[in-house]
Amino acid sequence: MEINIKDNFELLFDKNNNIAYKALQALQKECEESDRVYCYMDKLADMMDSDNSYIRTRGLTLIAYNAKWDKDNKIDEIIDKYLKHIEDAKPITARQCIKLLPVIAKDKPELKEDIVSALQKANISIYADSMQSLVCKDIQNSLAKIGKA
Repeated sequence: MEINIKDNFELLFDKNNNIAYKALQALQKECEESDRVYCYMDKLADMMDSDNSYIRTRGLTLIAYNAKWDKDNKIDEIIDKYLKHIEDAKPITARQCIKLLPVIAKDKPELKEDIVSALQKANISIYADSMQSLVCKDIQNSLAKIGKA
């Protein structure tokens, strides 16, 4: 069944996080199979600037899942902005960003060096003690995955 990309994209901003999450899942699945979401890359990049951490996370996720379709090198243009989210104000968003980086590194090997460098330089002391070990573990896991990519 073909999903309506435009409708699902608009639902990413729904106040109801369950509705928005379902839309994210549908779009993510679509990204695995086709480049139909790729035309929204500029809007996804704008989502990284949202005040809402859920919206930032959704943008980061769909950008990563579009890496394999990135024929116009849009990710190359925004990678620095993307990597800033390794130290996102919200540790949950940072963790998602970190976990998505191996996806980008696999499909955009030319960005691998930048990604690894940003992960190695990440300042996790900005997070509460309870989150630091989790973020640290995420970084180690992503570096390991990228190393094997």
